[in-house]
Amino acid sequence: MADITLAIGGEVFRARFEDAAAPQTCALFRSLLPYRDRIIHVRWSGEACWIPMGERHLSIGHENATSYPAPGHVIVHPGHVTGVSETEILVAYGPCCFASKAGQLAGNHFLTIHEDLDRLAAVCRSVLWNGAKEVVFQAA
Repeated sequence: MADITLAIGGEVFRARFEDAAAPQTCALFRSLLPYRDRIIHVRWSGEACWIPMGERHLSIGHENATSYPAPGHVIVHPGHVTGVSETEILVAYGPCCFASKAGQLAGNHFLTIHEDLDRLAAVCRSVLWNGAKEVVFQAA
């Protein structure tokens, strides 16, 4: 059973919140739903796509933070905490080390896509080769 759906360019994936490990991040993200933006391919992090959120302050610190999200992990970097990088969401689809032009970062792992990881990789690779796509997060 999914808590949320994530649609990238119309391709829908089901995901679960990581409430036990990242309760503040999950609660904050639930308050943003439905969340609609554009997703682009990462520049430094490996096999992942990201959603730049600019100077938006999420008012959360680090919890369940990782620099090495596994395929299907969705992490958020609360940029204002470190002042090194902007606030952003990252969706990993393959080997990944979360980084920016300033170096390695850590983001809060708050959401996991457990199914259709091959399809997720195909969709994210299409972002790499064909450009930005619309992304929509909404309650399941």
